Amino acid sequence: MTASQIAAIRAEFPLIAKHDRVYFDNAATSQKPACVLQAAQEFYERYNANVLRGLYPLSVEATERYEAARTTVQQFIHAATPEEIIFTRNTTESINLVAYSYGLSHLKAGDEIVVSILEHHSNLLPWQMVARMTGAKLVYLECDPDGTISKERMDAAFSDHTKLVAIGMVSNVLGCVNPVAELVKRARQCGAVILMDAAQGAPHMAVDVQALDVDFMAFSGHKMLAPMGIGVLYGKKELLESMPPFLTGGEMIETVSRYDATYAELPHKFEAGTVNAGGAVALAEAIRYLQKLGMSNVQQAEQELTEHLLRGMQSIPHIHVLGSEQAENHTGIVAFTVDQVHPHDISEILSSDGMDIRAGHHCAEPLHQYLGIHSSARASVMFYNTKEEADRFLESVSNIRRRMGYGE
Repeated sequence: MTASQIAAIRAEFPLIAKHDRVYFDNAATSQKPACVLQAAQEFYERYNANVLRGLYPLSVEATERYEAARTTVQQFIHAATPEEIIFTRNTTESINLVAYSYGLSHLKAGDEIVVSILEHHSNLLPWQMVARMTGAKLVYLECDPDGTISKERMDAAFSDHTKLVAIGMVSNVLGCVNPVAELVKRARQCGAVILMDAAQGAPHMAVDVQALDVDFMAFSGHKMLAPMGIGVLYGKKELLESMPPFLTGGEMIETVSRYDATYAELPHKFEAGTVNAGGAVALAEAIRYLQKLGMSNVQQAEQELTEHLLRGMQSIPHIHVLGSEQAENHTGIVAFTVDQVHPHDISEILSSDGMDIRAGHHCAEPLHQYLGIHSSARASVMFYNTKEEADRFLESVSNIRRRMGYGE
């Protein structure tokens, strides 16, 4: 993307257009373009009714828009049918749905659950729970310091007892893209199912669930321009049909008697209670926005900016970037430490200079422990960020130690 194209894009984001701050916390949540905000507002102003329930025209129209959003998501990730798309609140709920509904009903003592050391807590804690409740064993798939998962690491983690694999598409700390295709092959050899956490992948690159052959995939709308409170679980139809409901009540039923119930067909079997129809409609608009830009253009713009940022960081003394030295294996994420300076102090100094970043363990405490550090600072960019913003950031970072009293 050219500078003028990025400038035009930035004008479409109200918060960016109105503020002079550098927003480099996109891995936590993205900013929202006006068209997405307007889609949510329009739904509530013109079509607000409880979907799937009323027979009157307003409810029918609301339902049609909700189901159209499901089809948009299906086509975006190349799922086979709309019935394989379950709307949830976020990635965390999507993964918990699989853990409780599939994990508790399909795993048993002696089975093994492979999770990578790179995982966000949301793709770790549910599997800790499943292991405790079923007697299954949690097995860690380790990585090299740059985030690489080697063949040897896979050999050590997989066995004939492996029954479920949980892997992030992209690490939210290191930004590395994990070898999902190879891990799917390993899972198939063991007869295991595989869940991919795409929270940090789906907003930044094209995803084809059928080509990858993952069994489940989870992602959040708020990290890809949509509002908070809407997420997606993709699951292969035959697996979803074999799973009991995660939550009960609302329109996830077919019939209810005093002592029993039959459940609705997919996908509604897993969408209990009143759904977030406005959020789903806004997510569909966010997807259309990304498709209009082109996911390849999004990925290229973010990689170019990441490379600019990474090279600048590598030239500053006392700065240590976590993960790979190659920009293409950071997916817009640059986590780092500064000698003798706590990440919270890094964040405070940058904030005083008008820059928003994340500091802490980024919901990946085991990974930080594995890397031998307690926490880190993290800058994360998106296609609407600019090289001028990156230069402001680099200038501020270069002065952190001096401002803390440590000299250059």
